[in-house]
Amino acid sequence: MTRADLTERLLDIKRAQGWSWAHIHAAIGGVSPILITAALLGQMRLPKQAARRAAALFDLAPEEERMLTEAPYRGCLPALPPTDPLIYRFYEVMMVYGSTWKELIQEEFGDGIMSAIDFDMTLERQPDNKGDRVKLTMSGKFLPYKYFGAEDGMPENGLRED
Repeated sequence: MTRADLTERLLDIKRAQGWSWAHIHAAIGGVSPILITAALLGQMRLPKQAARRAAALFDLAPEEERMLTEAPYRGCLPALPPTDPLIYRFYEVMMVYGSTWKELIQEEFGDGIMSAIDFDMTLERQPDNKGDRVKLTMSGKFLPYKYFGAEDGMPENGLRED
């Protein structure tokens, strides 16, 4: 069985049982609901305790439970640009605002990146008279680029110099 096969099996069980992601999050617990969803979709790994609870919930075999704890191959999309309209909108936001985010983050912090490893995210529904809004909050550690061979008082990394 591959990780993609396990993901399809989990989704089949979710559909057959009529479970919501909220039900699954409540049953597994212990980490962010977003992390649980990403792990069950094959993009993250679960800690052993959470994998044990997922295995019990989904009635998984021991080898399937272990697979949930393995570091996956992340970030694979079926097509670029993505064809799913919701995912495409995130791609579109990145194409339109990515350079703006880069400029503003680097002006504030320096030459570096926002980590997608030391990262968290929340999703909220914001009621609005014109139609509810989706609010995503992302927080990632700033990682400055290292400046190799820095000497004579030159900075060792890309942190903003005041």
